Amino acid sequence: MERGGCVYIMTNYNKTVLYIGVTSDLFSRILEHKSGKYPDSFSARYQLKYCVYYESIFTIEEAIGREKQIKKWRREKKDDLINSINPDWKDLWEVIKEW
Repeated sequence: MERGGCVYIMTNYNKTVLYIGVTSDLFSRILEHKSGKYPDSFSARYQLKYCVYYESIFTIEEAIGREKQIKKWRREKKDDLINSINPDWKDLWEVIKEW
């Protein structure tokens, strides 16, 4: 049985730093970011607690490929991707936790 994945983008309060990640359990992973579970991590250091983008992908392998693709993009293209589904850059946690 293949397991799906999600690509997601986290940002800080001022929307100045982006983190692109991949996971097979979006709810748990976002909760880890929000709680600061890994205090020495990049996301904890820059207080990346707001999920502003995510997409579900059929397999985890495809999700990893998509993450690598997005990470190569310039900031402007990443911003456009976020704006395409979340123009106000609202934290999507309320949607995610209802899954």
